[in-house]
Amino acid sequence: MAKNKIDKTDLLVLKSLQENCRTTNLELSKKIKLSPAPTLERIKKLERMGIVEGYHAKVNPDKIGLTVQTFVFITLAWKKKNALHKFVEKVQAIPEVIECHVVTGEADVVLKVICKDKQAYEALLVNHLSQIEEVEQLKTQFILSTVKDSVLLPLEYGTARARRRRSRSK
Repeated sequence: MAKNKIDKTDLLVLKSLQENCRTTNLELSKKIKLSPAPTLERIKKLERMGIVEGYHAKVNPDKIGLTVQTFVFITLAWKKKNALHKFVEKVQAIPEVIECHVVTGEADVVLKVICKDKQAYEALLVNHLSQIEEVEQLKTQFILSTVKDSVLLPLEYGTARARRRRSRSK
């Protein structure tokens, strides 16, 4: 097994960890048909390579009172020196911003924001987001419902199996 390459067994490990990161090493070793020691070594290799960045609990925001989710489309004031860098630095300090993506198209940046309610979002918008001097324009879209929210990466992408599945769905 090469140190910096991933193989089919590594992809099985990644798929299994994405589906349930709480699976035990013994359960995982049975699933991928390796003994526990080499299974653990593969996990550690994937962590060292930075492929596995961490393990997280998926928390339902509605169940803990975070009922407002929005996408905020931001146009930056590019004439300001280091606009993107300064904007990113400031947005990192706002806990309600759970995602920040630099994009192409009509906006320069898209944020995903989660707040307790509309009043909390309004306060965030008025007191924080609109006060960032690198922001030229911002537009909000409220999320009404989420029909898919997956953290599973398409690890089979490009494989014969995935191509067959895509061709059957046409």
